Amino acid sequence: MRTKPLDHISKASDSIESTIQGPHGPIPVRWYSPPIGTTPVSSAPIVWIHGGGFFKGGLDQPESHDVARALAAAGFPVVTVAYRLATVSRIRRSSRGFRWSPAVHYPVPVDDVVAVVREVQRGAPNGVILGGASAGACLSAGAVLRLADDGADGLAGVFFAYGLFHAALPKRSVQLRGRLRGPRRFVHTPTLLNLTNLHYAGTRTALSEAYAFPGAHPLQDFPPTLMVDADRDSMRASGDQFAQELSAAGIAVDYHVLPGTSHAFLNRPQEPSFAAGLRLIIEWARPIGTRQA
Repeated sequence: MRTKPLDHISKASDSIESTIQGPHGPIPVRWYSPPIGTTPVSSAPIVWIHGGGFFKGGLDQPESHDVARALAAAGFPVVTVAYRLATVSRIRRSSRGFRWSPAVHYPVPVDDVVAVVREVQRGAPNGVILGGASAGACLSAGAVLRLADDGADGLAGVFFAYGLFHAALPKRSVQLRGRLRGPRRFVHTPTLLNLTNLHYAGTRTALSEAYAFPGAHPLQDFPPTLMVDADRDSMRASGDQFAQELSAAGIAVDYHVLPGTSHAFLNRPQEPSFAAGLRLIIEWARPIGTRQA
């Protein structure tokens, strides 16, 4: 796939780091503004959630920082979130000796995302757009249901990149399995992905909760949704099924599969697929933000 790079990707945007208080303590966030001289195109800020299998990633990874810079350069205010990552219980060494660090599992990461969205909503009278990639897409989808059930203001829209939305990976078609390439053929198998989901959920009971994995649950509270999947990606089995479930629930869904791409293309800004994915997001989000004004 040959795609020209984003014309404005190299323009720096202003960013400020701060924390937002959540139910489990302060949550680091980074606020991005359109560069000076750039006309804002949206009155609805974007809250963007990185991926990393629920257990890795942060504000500096390209999937968080470079994506946010590109969206800000296109005229969107953006907030990125360092949600708490799933961990196991362990003993940590500190300046005061050893201390016990309890495990982090669901619902803690979703709680962090919900807390940030609620805080951003307070300063966004025209609504908020929520987006996430991979594990961040799952967290964002769970947050949509939590916010709706809690009676929060509705989101202006949501967008997901190569997400996994089901507790167990749906069956992959013969055609999809035949398109898989590279090392992820061996690490993104149904068995390993399902074990990763269990690590995040913490218990098999939690796997079945809608806020943990919204796939196969009622989805009528979703706002307009954009989904962008990678072509050569096992997780596309979940993305495709989730798009069908949203459509069956009456949600306006815009679903794309980028030809020839592999998982986490938004974490590789040097590749043409990064620019292609960003263009889809920007073109979809621009009219949503304009309508909210």
